[in-house]
Amino acid sequence: MSVRTPDPDPEGGDDDLSRFSELPADANNPAWLSEFELAEARRRLPMLYVEAIPVRTDGTGQVAELGILLRSTPIGEMTRTIVSGRVRYGETVRDALFRHIENDLGPMAFPLLPPQPLPFTVAEYFPLPGVSAYHDDRQHAVSLAFVVPVTGTCEPRQDALEITWFSPEEAASDAVAAEMEGGRGTLVRMALASLGLLR
Repeated sequence: MSVRTPDPDPEGGDDDLSRFSELPADANNPAWLSEFELAEARRRLPMLYVEAIPVRTDGTGQVAELGILLRSTPIGEMTRTIVSGRVRYGETVRDALFRHIENDLGPMAFPLLPPQPLPFTVAEYFPLPGVSAYHDDRQHAVSLAFVVPVTGTCEPRQDALEITWFSPEEAASDAVAAEMEGGRGTLVRMALASLGLLR
């Protein structure tokens, strides 16, 4: 949820989206929304996201490290976050998860995704703080959160500056949680609890 979009025009007042029909659609995915259509949808609908916490395992299959992204916000603040993004119309959750992992960690991350991935939790982000543990000032979003083992080389891309690998103990710390945006420190702790690693 790191890409910021323009707010809808408060002067607009009408519900007619036909004024956006002349904007070019994505040739690869004509169902993808323009910036204006996305802003209008965010005003009216919960958006569906997938989020992934990449992990590395040791020789016995136990989680040894969790990968957390470092990024710069549009106003220049440094925050930590996880792999995250919207599910496209007509796209399976598995395909969306794979696409966002590749977008954020590069094509050589080699995620191990089962045929039917199951989230460890469902997180609800609200534009008003305090409704849940998660906050996104742009929208109401429902996010399916996954722990995903990766076996390759992770090279952060897009707006991520680096990926930092934390031990489970470090990832659960208050210091890391304080750097996480939108309450994602809680999500990381829930991931560790689902793996039996939260002490």
